[in-house]
Amino acid sequence: MKSLQDTLYNWLSIKVVILERPDDKAAAETVKMFEDMLIEEHGLSDIQIEKDEIMYYVHFDQDRERKKSRFPIELIEVMLNQIKSEPEKYVNYPEE
Repeated sequence: MKSLQDTLYNWLSIKVVILERPDDKAAAETVKMFEDMLIEEHGLSDIQIEKDEIMYYVHFDQDRERKKSRFPIELIEVMLNQIKSEPEKYVNYPEE
């Protein structure tokens, strides 16, 4: 099992991609996989994202307690920025 912080980081990194590219099936499947891990392995619920000028904040309930993790924007948006800078490498193929 990955640490909660690692799972949140991976989930949030791909979540920002799916928010920008809602038709990206691979990103959607990956988000679902990490959401399942957050819920089933780490016992999270009511997961919410907040963003300010420098950080992403992930608010969630765990063990009957409201908690929060934070991540620098530049760290979370690496994948999204790579997709934007080289879109030809990240073509969204339709289902056959």
